[in-house]
Amino acid sequence: MTAKTDTRSKSHKTKAPAFDLEDPELPAEIKDKALASGGYPYSEKLKGKVYKRRLVELQLELLKLQSHIQARGERLVVLFEGRDASGKGSCISRFLGRLNPRHARSVALSKPTDAERGEWYFQRYAAHLPTRGDIVLFDRSWYNRAGVERVMGFCTEEQASVFLRDAPEFEALLVRDGIHFFKFYLTIGRETQLLRFHERRHNPFKRWKITEIDLAAIEKWDAYTEAQREIFRFTHTVIAPWTVIRANDQRRARLEAIRTVLSEMTYDGKDEKLVGKPDQLLVGEGPDFFYTG
Repeated sequence: MTAKTDTRSKSHKTKAPAFDLEDPELPAEIKDKALASGGYPYSEKLKGKVYKRRLVELQLELLKLQSHIQARGERLVVLFEGRDASGKGSCISRFLGRLNPRHARSVALSKPTDAERGEWYFQRYAAHLPTRGDIVLFDRSWYNRAGVERVMGFCTEEQASVFLRDAPEFEALLVRDGIHFFKFYLTIGRETQLLRFHERRHNPFKRWKITEIDLAAIEKWDAYTEAQREIFRFTHTVIAPWTVIRANDQRRARLEAIRTVLSEMTYDGKDEKLVGKPDQLLVGEGPDFFYTG
């Protein structure tokens, strides 16, 4: 693992302060700017007590939704995409936290095997789609092809272009087959990402989360920004739109992801007042909701 990472690069337009990832002290200029980075609309994180109360309330609604899905034989797929350290896994864990694990699960695939590389690209993901009565959440998804694989050079430009052409057709098939389908993109500011990488490096319980790909992502901020734009340009469709969640505050992001699903689903016993509507300052559609710095 590289001991010192300089986030400044002549080849990139977006600049962030240089810092030593191995230094246990994070520079104040990063720490102080983290929450507000990228134009985040709240000046303080959601209070813990408020968050815990709201989370339990929404998780109870999720249980109602799960019971409805099981009783009606419906299927729900929610995929989470976003930059490294945007909080995809934590959103998924809170979503699944109180659901029946026999009928709700997460999918986080590792790199493909040699056999899988010889298959139709979507094949290994299709194998994990839910049967009737089940809920599946993808921690990253088939969009690896147009995101990390493209940025890191793990696929060719032709392969990425074919994917961007085919993904809307694949997703349209899922929706037409009756799957309830949500696509979330968690967006964070640059200082927020640096702060979270630093926490991972120095928290022994989080150190396993940081990888060489994460370190490379620091230097490739602008390349990932361009990949985001391309993904939205080709795959933000009427039948399978992207929902962007501003996620500098993880507590708010978790609640808004759950709230968005609940607000758009119909299920028995739904408490419309409790569920409410997604926060328009944090939840939106299209590339205008991306953070750029």
